[in-house]
Amino acid sequence: MRGASGDRTASTRLRRYLPFLDWMPRQTPRSLRTDAIAGLTGAVLVLPQGVAYALLAGLPPEYGLYAAIVPVILAALFGSSRQMVSGPVAALSIALFSTLQPFAEAGTSEFITLAMTLTFLAGVFQILLGVARLGALVELVSHSVITGFTAGAALIIAASQLPHALGLEAVENGNFLSLWPQLLTRLDAIQPLALLITAATILICLAFQRWLPRWPGMIVAILATTLLAAWLDPQGQSIQRVTEVQAGLPPLSAPDLSLENLRLLTPGAMALGLLGLVQAVAISRAIAASTGQRLDNNQEFIGQGIANLGGAFFSGYVSSGSLTRSGLNASAGACSPMAALFSALFLIPILLLASPLLQFIPMPAIAGQLLLVAFKLVDRQSIREALTLSHSEATVLLITFFSTLLLAMEFAIYLGVLASLIFYLRRTTRPPVVESDLNQAPPTLQQTIGEAGCQVLRIDGSLFFGACDSVAKRLEYVDQPNLVILAAGINFIDLSGIHLLQRQARRCHARGGKLYLAWTKPSVVARLQRVGLVTEDPRDEQPVVIVL
Repeated sequence: MRGASGDRTASTRLRRYLPFLDWMPRQTPRSLRTDAIAGLTGAVLVLPQGVAYALLAGLPPEYGLYAAIVPVILAALFGSSRQMVSGPVAALSIALFSTLQPFAEAGTSEFITLAMTLTFLAGVFQILLGVARLGALVELVSHSVITGFTAGAALIIAASQLPHALGLEAVENGNFLSLWPQLLTRLDAIQPLALLITAATILICLAFQRWLPRWPGMIVAILATTLLAAWLDPQGQSIQRVTEVQAGLPPLSAPDLSLENLRLLTPGAMALGLLGLVQAVAISRAIAASTGQRLDNNQEFIGQGIANLGGAFFSGYVSSGSLTRSGLNASAGACSPMAALFSALFLIPILLLASPLLQFIPMPAIAGQLLLVAFKLVDRQSIREALTLSHSEATVLLITFFSTLLLAMEFAIYLGVLASLIFYLRRTTRPPVVESDLNQAPPTLQQTIGEAGCQVLRIDGSLFFGACDSVAKRLEYVDQPNLVILAAGINFIDLSGIHLLQRQARRCHARGGKLYLAWTKPSVVARLQRVGLVTEDPRDEQPVVIVL
């Protein structure tokens, strides 16, 4: 029996560190088929995205696709989320370019080496945070923050795809607001054929979702619109195609861990590591909110760190969870991380064999699919609940939403967390102090001080340094010699709270009365007893203490 118990314990521990041992044996032919379809769709989607993000990072275009192979596989195997897809993302690509620009020229071999070194250091930092069990820090990201961030990011994704959907030239990089003037000045250049391809993609996807939900509608839409574009615009003058990509497997790479590089890159690696973790956890939590999955944030930290650590040796620059590809993965019906594995594995033959064919895929078709993904990312029910539940929840959601549109996406999450903390501290530093009556006090107290002057208050919150000033102002209005505090809601008391009770007890004694605490938590009584401040009233079985 002891041996069997030990085996189960070892197996549980092994599955905690190797999460793929938990979900991989559960695969069925049906789930594998669904994941394979979702993975193939994601492999097609990452082609234009990877190329664009690599250019944002100052790297050759194929490096964006390299980052969608090994890092994706490692994040799927060692991460916690079942449906999140990692890989190259816009925010980290821009941040990497900004970090390395002062040290090397973009696109050079030196720049590429520094990018791999930065990726390696970011991965080490993420693994250390996960091993230190600091994943609980992300619990500070509330559901309203996630909802606001997802809605804002969905609008950004949709806006970024409008030039491709309308057949316009790419606009300059900027925030959400700067995009619209550029689009408005180019409305006369809209290509009707590109708009037709976009509309056809959306209609085909919606039709398959409505009548044939188990079919790979997104892939069928890509194939159909590719043939339609080849017929309508064989020369590619009106309908833009995917950029040509160099064929080949990810080459081996090695970070340069010299002391000089460590000194230069460690601060940036920590910043990029934190940004990647915040984005990955925010995305995984947004998906988990609809699927009901319980996430292990510490394991997700470790999974993202291993992905970047491995990517640094296979030409994959710093990666994180991708909002668009994760949303597409969930929309395509992915059942497990096998979908992310399939997306990486399908990308290998695409790079080796089908690279010449990729240039025929119309960008408006990709844009149409991303517009659908963006629409599905907006959790309208959660938005309605947050706006109607309370003023604080609505404010946090709106702050995060507009910050996502107007600022860098990572700062939007930080501002949302900060707003959540401010409202939380505002509530905890102002605990309700409610006037009650003597009938709610223990029977012994009713009999003892029923005839004398007595006032009863209920404190619904902990007495700590931040709340003492608010509670003290309310206690100033007590004018009776005896005061009974119903303390069932006081879960914690610190030294400031103890001093507050001491001052109130002196005021009651000066009037010839006493300060009573009723229904006090044992932990609170224990703290008061350590400083010799209370004595228990033995005449009642209910927990009543008298402040000396």
